[in-house]
Amino acid sequence: MATAKLQAAQSKRKAPNPGATTVAIVGAGRGGTALMEIFANDPLVQIVGVAEIDPQAPGLPLAKRLKIPVTRDYRKLLAMEGVHLVIDVSGDADVWEFLQDFHRLGVTVIGGASAKFMWELIEARIRATGEIEKTLNKYQSLYRLYVKETGTAVSEERTRIACEIHDGLVQSLAGVNFKLDLCQQLLRKNPKASLATLKESKAQLKLAIQEARQVIFNLRPLHYDKMELIPGLTNYLKSYETQYRIKTDFHVSGDEQILFPRTKIFLFRIIQEALSNVVQHAKADRVAVRLDIDLDTLTVTITDNGVGFSMEQVLKDPEKWDHFGIRGILERARLVGGEATIDSKKWRGTTIVVRVPLGKKESADDGKD
Repeated sequence: MATAKLQAAQSKRKAPNPGATTVAIVGAGRGGTALMEIFANDPLVQIVGVAEIDPQAPGLPLAKRLKIPVTRDYRKLLAMEGVHLVIDVSGDADVWEFLQDFHRLGVTVIGGASAKFMWELIEARIRATGEIEKTLNKYQSLYRLYVKETGTAVSEERTRIACEIHDGLVQSLAGVNFKLDLCQQLLRKNPKASLATLKESKAQLKLAIQEARQVIFNLRPLHYDKMELIPGLTNYLKSYETQYRIKTDFHVSGDEQILFPRTKIFLFRIIQEALSNVVQHAKADRVAVRLDIDLDTLTVTITDNGVGFSMEQVLKDPEKWDHFGIRGILERARLVGGEATIDSKKWRGTTIVVRVPLGKKESADDGKD
């Protein structure tokens, strides 16, 4: 009777995709919670039930919110029809011993060390994603404190950040997700290959965390609150060289103290945008950044030895302006009273020159809201 009630509760939920994998989870602790958080957003997975004896288990409120049927007896999950996969994350040795002896055609059981390794990977992914979201919110707020222009600059900055995350971090996490799916398929046929795939997933997750840290580093407004442009650029270029294996040369002449704080921020972002384009499009192995500051003019020159592009074709197509980051560079230069020129030819690299006039002394409130 209790099993019938569980089946009835499950039938009230939205029908799964016909090709979806139906999953039953034993345990609603940390492991069960992590599995529910990931599987709930996966259209190819349907959680049909959760078993838990502890009424205070942290995953029970989530199961209730997701309308997942819950039972105290895990054996009732095994009696349900249409279950493809049973994952034991209860940590109970007796439960796992019983499940190891359970055999039914079409049903796969995962538990013990393999299940623990799986949910720990998933939990680490959730934790890393949450950390990224919190840090993005924090530094977007800091950025707004430094930039007082209306929507355009902020919108472009958000677009750049979104592209960085989509092209790097999200792709890495998608790869981890694919490997976990593959591992699930291999568990029955080849447990050793499944374990090797799990190890590869863990290594790929570490790379994703490194990429997340790089995104966070790129969001820092120069050298923290001191507004030191040259130390900030020096640290950024070192990190850039290490991550992308592109040799960087940095040369400075003049005193940055005569620059407005706001000019320093926009200059840093222009260089960041240009170097991002080198990674994505130029296929270069060397880039040079030169910063010349005199009493009248600030000049920044960024040169790479990449494949270049046809400026004539790009200027005819507004969509390519955004694709090559030209619009962002020109607009930022304009917002600090300067101008940018871009010289590029196919197979001859690209040179970007930004000139900003320095015609007056800085007032006490420049660069502040």
